Amino acid sequence: MDGSQRFYNQSALDRGTYFWHPKQNIGHYQISDDGSQEMHLSSEIFEQHCTLESSSGSGVYPVHSSPSTASFSPNESAISQLNSQSYLLDLHESSENTSGSPDRSYVTHKLRELETAMMGPIDDLDTYNIMTPTGSNQITSEEDKFKFLVEMMARGDLKETLCACAQAVANNDMLTVEWLMAELRQMVSVSGEPIQRLGAYMLEGLVARLSSSGSSIYKALRCKEPTSAELLSYMHILYEVCPYFKFGYMSANGAIAEAMKTESRVHIIDFQISQGSQWVTLIQALAARPGGPPHIRLTGIDDSSAAYARGGGLDIVGQRLSRLAESCKVPFEFHAAAVSASEIQLENLRIQPDEAIAVNFALMLHHMPDESVGTQNHRDRLLRLVKSLSPKVVTLVEQESNTNTAPFIPRFNEVLNYYLAVFESIDVTLPREHKERINVEQHCLAREIVNIVACEGAERVERHELLGKWKSRFAMAGFTPCPLSSYVNATIKALLESYSKNYTLEERDGSLYLGWMNRPLIASCAWR
Repeated sequence: MDGSQRFYNQSALDRGTYFWHPKQNIGHYQISDDGSQEMHLSSEIFEQHCTLESSSGSGVYPVHSSPSTASFSPNESAISQLNSQSYLLDLHESSENTSGSPDRSYVTHKLRELETAMMGPIDDLDTYNIMTPTGSNQITSEEDKFKFLVEMMARGDLKETLCACAQAVANNDMLTVEWLMAELRQMVSVSGEPIQRLGAYMLEGLVARLSSSGSSIYKALRCKEPTSAELLSYMHILYEVCPYFKFGYMSANGAIAEAMKTESRVHIIDFQISQGSQWVTLIQALAARPGGPPHIRLTGIDDSSAAYARGGGLDIVGQRLSRLAESCKVPFEFHAAAVSASEIQLENLRIQPDEAIAVNFALMLHHMPDESVGTQNHRDRLLRLVKSLSPKVVTLVEQESNTNTAPFIPRFNEVLNYYLAVFESIDVTLPREHKERINVEQHCLAREIVNIVACEGAERVERHELLGKWKSRFAMAGFTPCPLSSYVNATIKALLESYSKNYTLEERDGSLYLGWMNRPLIASCAWR
């Protein structure tokens, strides 16, 4: 798919459906008088690939800048009110489509082949395997495939169609891909039901995968620095309407407070501090500790690319938390380490012998490359480095999802099911007519979805693992579990009562799982 892509700053709120190129109908079916099916295609269907990472035409897609990290990651619920501002981004990319694009002669050949197949069996049809959402059907001929796709279209099941399209992408079956994408464009909508909204971003991921542009979209949605303090960040909205971040912060802070209840000097190392939101409640809690608060030194780690989420460098976080600590009469020091977590070295942490150390990994370890990405296993290296510090407690909060080493099709299904639960939970507390809902989902979730679906290797930075795998990594690094206290559990249960009854909280082997409709979404645990 050659051509350039443009992201326009036209508001998504002005459109009722996901905005695609106007040529959407790739074909339709009619029943002839003799009962046979005929396939009718527009004469201009394959002149352009009407996709986001375009084609010979321009793909139109709304992008609005967000002051917060455009990812499902921590500390982006800004303490302060930040701005967002629409902007125009022109990528001017002309990436090669290695999957190939069906030219006119190929399409004509395939159409004739399909039409002939509908009229009678042909021995030399290519074998085609397609996975349905249940994985129960295997289709071995063009005729069977064609019948299956027609029946699937008649059912109008969006999840089923998305999965079939993903399988066609995996099989490099470009005719089927074009056909299904044209159908999907009419089924998805960023202002519709949760599955329609998620489907829009899943489809975008498939388009980006074909054009090898997932990395560009991922970077493009990391938006410019805020220039105004008038609007809440999108992450702050998500922070308020869903308990995911609060659950993570409360469980981690509870474990730290419990481990440090008798310590006089505490050194907290946060490996992705962002805006520092997590530490407001802990400073306040330690200020009220019987016997007085400890001296707190906080090392905040974050690379310079996250500055847009704060409106500046890490000194902004230090100043904000220092003012809070002073008002609470808590002795406080802030140490900024402006370096990527994958590049952190012992000297960056400035360890002092008289301090009790607490290490915080809140929704960040899944960004660390491991042995499946390259020869350097930064994920396990970092855990061994932390263990060498002899910390009193290490907190871990991560998405309960399996997208790290899973092959493309299982990964696609995992993303579909996981994020559908997230979108459904947003639907309960953030009305569809809410003017910022589209922006919240686009900037807080869509970027992750596109990256997981479209990218491979080092370009895929969203690599979630189930807690069982994290436990294996921590055990190999020499850690032992530190069960969360019953007080923390009770506090989180009280928090969930203010949200939907569909949220679930499960305690299992000393770890906590926050879920939606019994689907675990976030896991939290502590180690020493």
